[in-house]
Amino acid sequence: MKSCSKCGSALPEGASFCGSCGAPVTSEDSPVVPPNPVRSAGGLTSNLAAALSYLGIFVTGIIFLCIEPYKHDAFVRFHAFQSICYSVVIIVLFFIWGNFVMLGMFSWGILSVFGVGWFFVRLAMFIYWIFLMYKAYNNERYMIPFIGEFALKQSRAGREE
Repeated sequence: MKSCSKCGSALPEGASFCGSCGAPVTSEDSPVVPPNPVRSAGGLTSNLAAALSYLGIFVTGIIFLCIEPYKHDAFVRFHAFQSICYSVVIIVLFFIWGNFVMLGMFSWGILSVFGVGWFFVRLAMFIYWIFLMYKAYNNERYMIPFIGEFALKQSRAGREE
């Protein structure tokens, strides 16, 4: 059985397109390797290390890219890079919003409406963050739109060292 080179989903025998993302099956699609439940020397399984890479914003992502048993694990590397990229996007959004508030570009009435909207945006980002940790813990290579492709390229680039 093979896995999709774009999203990592399992492909049935003889499939010409991925059932999850719709990508055509290519020669790059690799055999599915079941998740390794064996603990590494550090005591964490790959799925737990990948989930923890999201925990401390971008800091834990960087840590898991530097720690020896995990920096060679493609699954952990992917989630660590995706964690870093997601954190950067969130930090940029907070910075942009802070500048709008500090510059007083909105009147108080509009600012209060945007404040309520901003609360829901932050809540959605938090729920998505929890969702990403859940997916990593369940051994799924969930790719955030736009960010996931970049994270996948970065995680594969490090394997050629």
